[in-house]
Amino acid sequence: MEPLEGSVALVTGASRGIGAAVAVELARLGAHCVLTARTQGGLEETDDAIRAAGGRATLLPLDLIEGAEQIDLLGPSIVERFGRLDVLVHAAGLLPKLTPAAHIEPRDWGNSLAVNLTAAWRLIRTVEPALRAAPAGRAVFLTDARAETPSAYFGLYSAAKAAQHHLALCWAEELANTAIRVNLVEPGPVGTRLRRAGWPGENQDGLATPADVAPAIAALCLPGETAHGQVIRTGR
Repeated sequence: MEPLEGSVALVTGASRGIGAAVAVELARLGAHCVLTARTQGGLEETDDAIRAAGGRATLLPLDLIEGAEQIDLLGPSIVERFGRLDVLVHAAGLLPKLTPAAHIEPRDWGNSLAVNLTAAWRLIRTVEPALRAAPAGRAVFLTDARAETPSAYFGLYSAAKAAQHHLALCWAEELANTAIRVNLVEPGPVGTRLRRAGWPGENQDGLATPADVAPAIAALCLPGETAHGQVIRTGR
């Protein structure tokens, strides 16, 4: 029997990159994965990979910017349909235009905060009751080194990720006396489309792939995991 057999996992940003790879890994471990992302086509590709691995998934196309209020319905809807929710992996992220802080545009500010911060807040609100009811609720948030180390021109991205970083750690403190385990993962440089947008001339051949880092992230979702309120760095 697989360690996550019978459990239900919600994965955001699951249409590509790290989110997709983690979804496949969780499904391989036995979880039924509820996948959210903006693009239906990308979700279908992840679903194909999950089915090829012998897993099961449910697809929920969701735009974290335009459909923010729909996030509030995720927890109750998943419990109503499947009877439980055991795992949250928030892998969705947005790298806005890299620009001096004084040149940040209001639209870019709003979009970055919507995906990189507000979505995490709404997810916490909607999943906490279900995770409390689960035998071993688990939540993992992807973070970035720039949440702790500011860099020129990354002000908007860094500010949003830093806020999410601290929000997740504060939530972990609040849940210290429960069975829920909340952690952050800083995967380091990984060959993804998001990274390519920030480093367009970089040769990604030597970087870790999403499939390289997915097992370590999925391991934090297992019932036996004891780490809590930690920042796990998987970069190589």
